[in-house]
This record gives sequence, structure tokens and C-alpha cells, in this order.
Amino acid sequence: MGIEIKDLTKLYGPQAAVDHVSFTVSTGEIVGFLGPNGAGKSTTMKIATCYLPPSSGTVLVNGHDVLEEPKEVRRQVGYLPEHNPLYLDMYVREYLHFVGKLHGLNGSLVKTRTEEMINLCGLTRERHKKIGALSKGYRQRVGLAQALIHDPQVLILDEPTTGLDPNQIVEIRQLIKEVGQAKTVLFSTHIMQEVSALCDRVLIINQGKLVADSPVADLRNMGRKETRILAEFEAEVDAAPLLSLPGVARVEPAGPLKYRVIADSNTDLRSAIFRLAGERGWPLVGLQQEENSLEKLFQDLTKNGK
Repeated sequence: MGIEIKDLTKLYGPQAAVDHVSFTVSTGEIVGFLGPNGAGKSTTMKIATCYLPPSSGTVLVNGHDVLEEPKEVRRQVGYLPEHNPLYLDMYVREYLHFVGKLHGLNGSLVKTRTEEMINLCGLTRERHKKIGALSKGYRQRVGLAQALIHDPQVLILDEPTTGLDPNQIVEIRQLIKEVGQAKTVLFSTHIMQEVSALCDRVLIINQGKLVADSPVADLRNMGRKETRILAEFEAEVDAAPLLSLPGVARVEPAGPLKYRVIADSNTDLRSAIFRLAGERGWPLVGLQQEENSLEKLFQDLTKNGK
């Protein structure tokens, strides 16, 4: 089941915040939702979680329409908004118990789920603290715990690692990966390393329109028109012989004793550069084919978004 969005549009007056967007996210998938600020990510997520109504189009969550069955959609979804709303005067355990009750968990079940979420989200040492006394990282953990406490089949997470330090990012990323194995996960982010580490697939939205929907590996090759080889030598070399290799379009300096050799997309230059270095007596330190940068591709696809 998962999330199914068809021809979704959200208008604010004459402006389309979301413009005829369609995509699906299946159970067991972790899908990254990328785009510049104001591109329509949060609006799409708020519609899928019944916080905003669509202007037109259809949004189904596990087969339930957000307009016709909003209560059932909310039962199916765990949602962590971009600005994590928490009751700062409540204690961690008290808050999670409260959220569980809101979701209809009663008796021993709400107590059991509260303890499970405290353990799963790494909140054991903080469970007796007030939320207002927690660091940003632990508040995000509480936010994830409240999104998970009713065991939803769909997780929608809006910038879940915003403001976290590198160690906290790794921890939250691992948590998302663990809980996402049997759930549908859609999360937005601006961190490309997060996409590489977590995602099966990536959606990119720009000016309200979906401009890419692709597995991460395929996305790296999208629009690739050249092969780039980074060659590092032990001493300075003459770049002219590198430029004379068959298929080479240009050679660029890439740092001390490093050269970027660029050819068309169907040419693998590594063996040719290796042989040339041997013939010329150039001590070759490293030879690496550069992957297409997700950051560069993101910039190319969203460059008109400002």
C-alpha cells in the first residue's frame, strides 16, 4: 500500500505551491523528498497527513483518502513536522504516555508502547526529564518516539535531522533505517549524505513540480554526458600527453599533483592513463573515476527555483 499521490495541486490564490504532483511510495521503501526552500515539500507532507486540504488531486495513505477518511489516515501515519511541536513542561515518559492515549492506546498497551519507544529511540536516561531540559537531539528523538508510538505503517518526517550535530545525525539516521524496514517512509532533507545513506529512491520537487523520481544509483547517472577520472602523481607531469589520449575532451588541474581527465560518457580512461604513466615513467599515486555528485545534480535540477 503506502502513499499514493495523483495530480496533487495546492493553490494559494494564483500561486501553485504544489503543481500537479504524482508519485507513490511503497511499503518497505525509504524515499527522500528533496527541494529548495519553498519548493512544496512541507505542503505536500501536510496534505498527506491531513493538516492541509488539497486544492485538487488525490492523496491515498494505505488506501484511505485524506479528504474522505482523515481519521483513518491519521491512524495510519506517524508524522514529525519540520518544527517539532512538543510540550516542554511535560516529562518524556508522561508526554509519550499522553500521545499514546490520544492515539487510542489504553491500559497496559499504552504503558508497554511508551517503554518500547523510550528504549527504541535511546531515551532511557532521559525518560524522567522534562522535555524543555533536553538537547535538540533528544527532542528530535522524542519527536520520533511520538510519531512511532501507535505503530503506524507510514512515517512522514519533515527535516528530521535539522539542527543536529554529526553524531546525533548518524544516530537518528540509523534509527530511521531500523524502523523503516517494514514501514513506508517519506522524509525531506537538505543533506545529500543522508540521501546516499538512507534512501532507496529520491524525489526532487522544484517550484511545486516534480522534476525527478529515481533510484539513488540511477539518479547519479542522470544526465551524465562525460566521464571524469582523477589522476594523482608523485611529481609534476606534462598534461599534454594526457590530452592526446583517445576520447579525452579536456584536462583540468584538480589540486597539487592532481589532474582531472574528462572524456565522453562511454570512455573508461583508467587503463589508458595507467599505461601512459608507465611509458612516461610517471609515478602514479592514485586513479579514481568520479561519480556524478548528487549536490551538483540537485543544483542543476533546481537552479531556477530561486
